Amino acid sequence: MDLADIINAIHADRIRITDHADEEAQADQLTLNEIFYSVQHGEIIEDYPTDHPYPSCLIYGPASTDEPIHSVWAYNRQNQWAVLITVYRPDPSRWINWRIRRRDDDAL
Repeated sequence: MDLADIINAIHADRIRITDHADEEAQADQLTLNEIFYSVQHGEIIEDYPTDHPYPSCLIYGPASTDEPIHSVWAYNRQNQWAVLITVYRPDPSRWINWRIRRRDDDAL
């Protein structure tokens, strides 16, 4: 998956936001502008090429306030639409540099 495809879909307003993503964004007090900013300044940290119905990926990026945001996006190459599946503020006890998942035996 290519991050540029998701960014282009955001700029072209070819996005769908799942109810789950909307609920999670509200729970973490994240605005769409913050989420979109984090994607535009972010990087793909995990790929899920076998997800259905479309491949997806986990993106880490900072909000404009420099706080970390993780968002999972699917991308439909056929119609060039991106789908925000979920979004959240990552728990520092579960991530190393916001990019690598901690194993159970990783010390903080």
